[in-house]
Amino acid sequence: MSNLPNQIIPADAPFAPEQAAALNSVLGAVNAEQAAWLKGFFAGLVAGDQGFGQGGGASVAAGGSAPLTILFGSESGNAEGLADRVKDSASAEGFKCKVLDMADAKLSDLAQAENLLVLVSTWGEGEPPSRASDFYDAIMAEDAVKLDGVNFSVLGLGDSSYAQFNQMGKEFDKRLEALGGTRIYNKVECDVDFEGAYTGWANGAIAKLKEIAKPVAVAGSTSAAVAGPAVAAAPIYGKANPFPAEMLKCINLNGTGSAKETVHVEISLEGSGLTYQPGDALGVVPENASDLIEEFLEAAKIDGRENVSFKEELSIPFREVLRKHLDLRTLNTVILKKYAKACDYKKLLKLSEDREKASEWIWGRDVVDLIKEYPSSLRAGDWVHLLRPLSPRLYSIASSVAAHPNEVHLTVGAVRYESFGRAKKGVCSTFIADMWEEGSTAGIYFHSNKNFKLPADSGTPIIMVGPGTGIAPFRSFIEERAATGAKGENWLFFGDQRYTYDFLYQTEWQDYLKKGVLTKLDLAFSRDQPEKIYVQDRMRENGKELWEWLDKGAYFYVCGDASRMAKDVNQALIDIVAEHGGKSEEDAIAYVKQMTKERRYGRDVY
Repeated sequence: MSNLPNQIIPADAPFAPEQAAALNSVLGAVNAEQAAWLKGFFAGLVAGDQGFGQGGGASVAAGGSAPLTILFGSESGNAEGLADRVKDSASAEGFKCKVLDMADAKLSDLAQAENLLVLVSTWGEGEPPSRASDFYDAIMAEDAVKLDGVNFSVLGLGDSSYAQFNQMGKEFDKRLEALGGTRIYNKVECDVDFEGAYTGWANGAIAKLKEIAKPVAVAGSTSAAVAGPAVAAAPIYGKANPFPAEMLKCINLNGTGSAKETVHVEISLEGSGLTYQPGDALGVVPENASDLIEEFLEAAKIDGRENVSFKEELSIPFREVLRKHLDLRTLNTVILKKYAKACDYKKLLKLSEDREKASEWIWGRDVVDLIKEYPSSLRAGDWVHLLRPLSPRLYSIASSVAAHPNEVHLTVGAVRYESFGRAKKGVCSTFIADMWEEGSTAGIYFHSNKNFKLPADSGTPIIMVGPGTGIAPFRSFIEERAATGAKGENWLFFGDQRYTYDFLYQTEWQDYLKKGVLTKLDLAFSRDQPEKIYVQDRMRENGKELWEWLDKGAYFYVCGDASRMAKDVNQALIDIVAEHGGKSEEDAIAYVKQMTKERRYGRDVY
């Protein structure tokens, strides 16, 4: 049912009677969510001078609209997506917005800005996103340009399970002030569940900027109908409203005797209206395993049947909240500090205030371990406010819509280990492997990564490095290129522990080689010989040819472990460019950085 009045277009509006009738008919059936989307959409169109017909009157931009620069640094796409959203919100309030990627931005862009919003993620061990590294170095340099008179606010994105949580947000906020900028709204640090924090920051920062800048809303009028193709409505399903997808198939890819457990998962998209591109990720909404819930309740001495208040639910069984909403695996310094204060543990409080020592203590422990070492008398409702929310996990998509209509595939490594005398397992990986049964449903949504996409020119050669489950997006890439008849050459480096047990999708790769879809395949199985061999070693062995591919414009991609493998691959790439490209180390580093800026070097690392 519509939340808008039937007569929406006023009689004196600059529309012909038939246009007004058509608009009233369409808008009269719009609900509140759709109305809000249309508001932001049209505000963005007007602010960007896009898309309106030229047949009658011209759109009129207000002369006093205040400028706003929105700067983002993004690795996986979250900061970029939020930058687009805050641009829509600010445009609707009358700001003339310019969105800049740190990969393309110059310090002079900031010096000329009157108003600045910065959204930046932290990667690895407190590092900037790969595409933002040059900009980070420039703004942190001693001779960085002054930013006197620039109004700013910073949103940091990170994961509080890492020691260097939101390091980039902290550093950018401090540096902008040191360069003379004026902080008009306090920095906000987002955790993995960032929606609430982002919304509060965006609303607060824009409201403060409105007080200072006094933007004038953009007015537009035209006597012609809106030109151009119809615009598709925003998808019904997303992170805030996941699609209940059916599990079609779950197969263990490793052979008997393997030390690993890697599952291939096929999920139905039937009835969702959702689609995706190679390089995107799938968000999966997990549930806690019943054995972990029982361990927690026993350690905390709580029954679990008592009702608690959780978000909009005024009364819901605590066990249900534990199953769907609270993270029982992740500890961080914030939780330690809250717990220590709530239970009056002075030793634990002191530990929580030393980030390095706290990180060492946390390693391998979860919430149950915490309670066992520091017993608690907290009530169920206390835990609701203390623990992190159980967040969706993102997995690289391992399929192409062109090859598998109405399906999405994943390659998931089930995490199982023992520490501190207890068997432990990854929440989402084992939810997928153990609990999400064929024929049952779980919530999913798609996450786009603009920095990890196939070349626009399908004739461009690509080089892919994906050991272990890092193979997933390259299965998607090759399926897409095979299904669309792309002419570009394709070179894959794959590695794992043993050829016999761990050659994931072996028959598929061999078939692609036979058909000529896969041009080259180089393998590195680390434990099949006395000396360990890794994908970066195979890269060096093929360094001359790899450089020749790069020199003719090949795109380079890496997927997998961020802490070691991706760094080793990056160093191997620099060494190859230096040795076979005849460059100094400094020039080779610059060459690889330029590849990143041009999106010829894609990283999907975790």
